Amino acid sequence: MNAPKEHFSSRIGFILAAAGSAVGIGNLVGFPVNAAKNGGGAFLVMYALFVFLICLPVMIAEMAVGRKTAKEPVGAYKSLSHNSSLWSAAGLLGVLTPFMIAVFYMVLTVWLFGYIVLTVTGNLDYLASGAGFGEFIKSPYLFLGMFVVAAIINFILVAGVKDGIEKAAKILMPALFAMLIVMVIFVLTLDNAMAGVKFFIIPDFNKITPSVINGALSQAFFSLSLGMGILITYGSYINNQTNIPNSAKLVAITDTGVAFVAGLMILPAIFSFNPDVNPNELSDSSVSLIFTFLPKIFLALQTSIGYIGASAVAAFFFLLVFFAAITSLVSIIEVPVSYLVTEKNHSRKKALSILLMTAGVLTIFATVSFGMVSFFTEFTSYAGGTKSFFDVVYDVFYDTILPLNGFLLCVFVSYRWKQQQLSAELSVGNDNYAGSWVEKYVNFSLGTFIPAIVLVIFVNTVAQKFFALSLFGF
Repeated sequence: MNAPKEHFSSRIGFILAAAGSAVGIGNLVGFPVNAAKNGGGAFLVMYALFVFLICLPVMIAEMAVGRKTAKEPVGAYKSLSHNSSLWSAAGLLGVLTPFMIAVFYMVLTVWLFGYIVLTVTGNLDYLASGAGFGEFIKSPYLFLGMFVVAAIINFILVAGVKDGIEKAAKILMPALFAMLIVMVIFVLTLDNAMAGVKFFIIPDFNKITPSVINGALSQAFFSLSLGMGILITYGSYINNQTNIPNSAKLVAITDTGVAFVAGLMILPAIFSFNPDVNPNELSDSSVSLIFTFLPKIFLALQTSIGYIGASAVAAFFFLLVFFAAITSLVSIIEVPVSYLVTEKNHSRKKALSILLMTAGVLTIFATVSFGMVSFFTEFTSYAGGTKSFFDVVYDVFYDTILPLNGFLLCVFVSYRWKQQQLSAELSVGNDNYAGSWVEKYVNFSLGTFIPAIVLVIFVNTVAQKFFALSLFGF
């Protein structure tokens, strides 16, 4: 006998949980650098347009599919397609994707936990040294950190939707917002910080190229957790009184706002550290920026606030990003948890035990692929380079499969479930939806240009990642 379906107890709880899934490492670090390297304010304008014109309809559709079926991706696709094997496979891909994303995200979260421990124990100078990061990622203590992070995730998820995910979101998200504001206020008091602010927000339209446009669209799509099955799963936990379009809009605004404020933290800090910095020389990797570049910036603060003060600021920052990582990781893992509970009739405890064992083994493989074990470090090769196990998981499931999942969703809701059914579901809890311009735009965009654009992103990503080819000139 199945347990009663769980629900979020409040609209704010759902919005904070959904925002927590979207706000992650990419928002806090990747977005500011991408913006700085791609035209500053011009990138921000394009990003915002893409969020609301392209990503928001996909968000709305995912939430609607989840609420209508009260199931995760596999159950949702099966239910609405009347057990079509093709769409059931699409649902399985929607569950496998977050499961594999959790593997590499767990590695990053463990690293963040390790950096917090090292900074509070007086090792900021070690982390800022040239050899610090390279030695850290080979440390056997990482496995202890993995146990701690897994225990935190298990503690939140085993409590369920209302008492676990929602309560955690109501604590962690306000704390994250408050910490972010404190960090921004502090950074803006540093010398030359305003140069970073100007570079970040003043548009340079001369830098707008097809590559920049593609980058802004990809950043928007990935930033909002689209294609991960999270919003379908979280949509299954909301009631019929929830206004889905308005809730999706609030999640998008929150996510975009956090990314923008993060830019006011990262770029001024970088310019303060090096007034002559060229953002084009910054690493494309959020990982590299967090774990190798930013510790040097924090250590440089010791000339003005002392070593203890610099260590405190660094620990505060790493705790901020750790909170964001935990909220994202909880949301990512909840998708396969929900699948095992809904489709396989497991208890949450059993589902989590299965996932901790399977994903845990894969996480160990990803952890040791940074030089500890040569088999996983040199796992395979493509696009002219050797790739580790971690690289393969990231390239396949985060960079590549997400837009494919988004494409499949658009095709499904427009041509299998049908737009009339989507509109009927979105009218529940929103009496003004039927006949509105929002309804017309959502139906038109999901059935025409959005799937075409997302398919282009998918094809271009496959060409670039696996064949070192650049289609369409970018």
